[in-house]
Amino acid sequence: MGALVTGGERRGPRVRELRTLEELAEVNRLFDRIWRPGEPLFQVELLRALSHAGNYVAGAFEGGTMVGASVAFFAEPAGEALHSHVTGALGGRGVGLALKLHQRDWALERGLRRITWTFDPLVRRNAYFNLVKLGARPEEYLPSFYGTLDDTINEGDETDRVLAVWRLAPAPAPAAAGGPVLLGDRGGRPVVRAAGADVVLVEVPADVEALRREDPAAAREWRAAVREVLGGLLAGGARVVGFHGRSAYVVDRSTGTREDA
Repeated sequence: MGALVTGGERRGPRVRELRTLEELAEVNRLFDRIWRPGEPLFQVELLRALSHAGNYVAGAFEGGTMVGASVAFFAEPAGEALHSHVTGALGGRGVGLALKLHQRDWALERGLRRITWTFDPLVRRNAYFNLVKLGARPEEYLPSFYGTLDDTINEGDETDRVLAVWRLAPAPAPAAAGGPVLLGDRGGRPVVRAAGADVVLVEVPADVEALRREDPAAAREWRAAVREVLGGLLAGGARVVGFHGRSAYVVDRSTGTREDA
């Protein structure tokens, strides 16, 4: 089965699977530029093993320079799912989207039905990208999933994550337009409000990464509030059905347990 390549005739980065040790070492250098974790996110030999065993290791290139990469492996249920562990890109320019679309084509070519990954629910741009541009949906809240990370993005914060599920077919239903705010912003701090509707909004801060550097206490308050509200809703059976105005999760509580009026 040949490697998939995107961005051939249309403008944009070219994406292809990676095989050589030199390419895999470049993946590590790229991730180090993005996260600066102090130690490599992967050992090159692990990337080689994953690639050789038929898992997904791909890079995005512009003019021969690697500008993004993604690493994923097969997951449960066997034969149906791929778990995307890390996807990173330098800057914008549609690199992340090109990687995810290539990953989707790769998964469909192998008969897979869904791709999962985790992301920080407090990062607005990632939530918008995952829910609106791709149509994935958070289905599980995972408190402190990776423990505490001291890289330049997480800044020592607890690594709460949501598990995003991207069902590759059929296309997801249109998102709800919105509703009253259940968790909102007041002067840069989170506040829970009364909201009796089935469909509610759970806001997240405008730039949590800057907040971690400039006001760590506020960042911790947002982490705790989103964990309690969004995590509680998901645990109770509610469904995230969209992302409203680039700022808030749209949550349908009609199938879950409601504890407020």
